[in-house]
Amino acid sequence: MYYAILCEDVENSLPLRQRARPAHLARLQELVDQGRLLAAGPHPALDTADPGEAGFTGSLIIAEFDSLEGATAWADSDPYVDAGVFHRVVVKPYKLVLP
Repeated sequence: MYYAILCEDVENSLPLRQRARPAHLARLQELVDQGRLLAAGPHPALDTADPGEAGFTGSLIIAEFDSLEGATAWADSDPYVDAGVFHRVVVKPYKLVLP
C-alpha cells in the first residue's frame, strides 16, 4: 500500500536541508530503484519552483510500504529528521485514484 509522508520544516531550515540533502536523496533513490516511490519533493516557501534563500516549508513523499509501521519507521530514520530539518512528520495511508 502507498503511504503519504507529510513533513513540516523548522524555521530557517535551508542550511540544515543543504547539509543533509545528499543522504536524503540517496535514500529516496533506493525507493526509486525498488519501484516503490510514487512522488517526492519539497514545498517551496514562496510560490515559485526556486524559492532561493526563502527555502522550503516541508516535504511530501508518497511511497509503497508493507505497513503503516514500516512507513513510519522509514520516515523516522530519514536524514532530514536526524539533521533537525523537520519539526513534525505525519504518515498516513494513501490510496491512488488518478491517474
